[in-house]
Amino acid sequence: MSPRRVRSISAHKRPERLPVQLNIGDRVQVGDRDTEWPEFVFVTSDQGEGWVPARYLSTDARHATVVTPYDTTELSTAVGEELDVIVDDNLSGWLWCRSSPGAEGWVPQNTVTDL
Repeated sequence: MSPRRVRSISAHKRPERLPVQLNIGDRVQVGDRDTEWPEFVFVTSDQGEGWVPARYLSTDARHATVVTPYDTTELSTAVGEELDVIVDDNLSGWLWCRSSPGAEGWVPQNTVTDL
């Protein structure tokens, strides 16, 4: 089965901070909940910091344990760029996509349309 294809309808720029790969059992410090993307909380770990869906964490006050592996890598896109959708996370509003050159990362669903 071929992957779902989408086209970027608005550019997305990945953040300047380095991506973080979190694994099951990793301990993180939980910060604020995102106001634009309420499914996400800002976390800090030994590996770095980034936004993670809150449902991927088992939380105890301001600390949490990762219960689902998560990679915070975002993919920069240009208008008109075509992407393959690898993971569609409807609950968070983001898609894990692969570009034509093979780069992968999260892209907001509201910046793409189906082909």
